[in-house]
Amino acid sequence: MLRVARATTVHTRHFTRPLDAPTVAGNAPVEERNKAAYEDSLKLATEAGQRALAASGLRSEDIDAIVTSHTTSWTVPSLDVHLVGSLGLRPDVRRYPMGTVGCAGGAQGLVRAHQDIAAHPGANVLVVTSECLSTATYNHEDTSLDSFVYKVLFGDGAAATVVSARPAWDGPSFVITDAFEYVLPDSADLYRGRLSGAGLHFDSTRAATAGVNNSMPALRKWLGTDARPLDFAVVHPGGPRILDDVAAGLELDDGALRHAWESLAANGNLGGSAVLDVLSRTFTTPPPADSVGLLIGFGPSFVLAAVRGHWSD
Repeated sequence: MLRVARATTVHTRHFTRPLDAPTVAGNAPVEERNKAAYEDSLKLATEAGQRALAASGLRSEDIDAIVTSHTTSWTVPSLDVHLVGSLGLRPDVRRYPMGTVGCAGGAQGLVRAHQDIAAHPGANVLVVTSECLSTATYNHEDTSLDSFVYKVLFGDGAAATVVSARPAWDGPSFVITDAFEYVLPDSADLYRGRLSGAGLHFDSTRAATAGVNNSMPALRKWLGTDARPLDFAVVHPGGPRILDDVAAGLELDDGALRHAWESLAANGNLGGSAVLDVLSRTFTTPPPADSVGLLIGFGPSFVLAAVRGHWSD
């Protein structure tokens, strides 16, 4: 078990509640787990949204659209509606709530933001992801080796960023020029959520580990054979196998994914927030101006969402 745990390369993770809390490793009923997961996710999402607005130089009333991703608890309404109030957004803000994209949430959010700006030139879009994965993976009914790996791998967290047609902030930006979405055929059962009387479960099949490799032909076709080679990549740190396969499939140099590996070690897999954490780390040591790059995330069943563009200083 220790060998398997260490192979994830995760050193630390953060939970919203103690490991021995009834809603984490305890035996709280599904109603209590669901309530705690959403309350904690909303609190984290509000803080992340406030920080993103402050960093962007924009006021809450400047936001024209909000994209949210939240998968780890069932609630109606969800983050999109509650954040309008907690962040002081305009009542007429456009809302794009995503409830089942999971680990693809951060990348999918940037795709939606890019599409909104294309349809509404000059728009400012806030993207917020928030997941409490501890309530979904620490389930006593799940005793397989795969479920053990997920107990080691997943952490709780939220992230937010602003995508703007005309940035109001000083400093660097990742300029998105194109977006891509792909569903791997016949992959509905590879990664999936399941609800029982004991709560939420996360399951996968052995074929799931080949998801990245099987999606690479479609991704490379979108990138184009005559396209300029990537100078940097922001990749969802879903686990060591995912990062290794992306590096090999895109022929990336050693160290190109160092920020993803650092995020995985420090946080585990934060679901949809993970790729935005990697993007944040990329801002700390930015690529040279005009570098060509790709941001990509993966989620259940096996879907990918990606945006490409260049770095601006």
